[in-house]
Amino acid sequence: MADTHALDVLIQSLRRLPGVGVKSAQRMAFHLLQHDRDGAQALSRALQAAVGAVQHCERCHTFTEALVCATCLDTRRDHSKLCVVETPADQSALERTGAYHGLYFVLMGKLSPLDGVGPHDIGLKKLFDRALDGTVEEVILATNFTAEGEATAHVIGEALKTRGLRMTRLARGVPAGSELEYVDLGTIAHALVDRR
Repeated sequence: MADTHALDVLIQSLRRLPGVGVKSAQRMAFHLLQHDRDGAQALSRALQAAVGAVQHCERCHTFTEALVCATCLDTRRDHSKLCVVETPADQSALERTGAYHGLYFVLMGKLSPLDGVGPHDIGLKKLFDRALDGTVEEVILATNFTAEGEATAHVIGEALKTRGLRMTRLARGVPAGSELEYVDLGTIAHALVDRR
């Protein structure tokens, strides 16, 4: 077989994406090289441009091409509310609801001591500085409902609740349209405790 070093490098590079294993990476690489070389070139240019231009917002830590993102600069948003999320994808999901009009802080991760991720790795000091800037009145903890997300919310909540800020956590409960017998017991228990 001919030398396939470049192909192997491409496959290994594609495997770095979340949820992409060897077979999926091979399928993508073969597709791009066999059927869509123009698409492969466009993907390459887009990745290069994004890596060169996208940085972290100085205020909320999300991705932006400017020093401060458009959300942080928007004077129509409620600057007294700060919603803490794990990733830009979580921020995007909340924005798509149209139900929240405050500001954000994006951790870019969650506490995970087993993986060696501590408070300094997710920028908690920067979050605390932002939350205590004199404008923020309420911090909404919108980390995921995983063990790491819960631990992250707990650490943030404990650190800020003595500072006079209102601390709230996203509610969780039984999804609309579901039947109780099929919902996991943890979700039912939390829905009972957090009932309104």
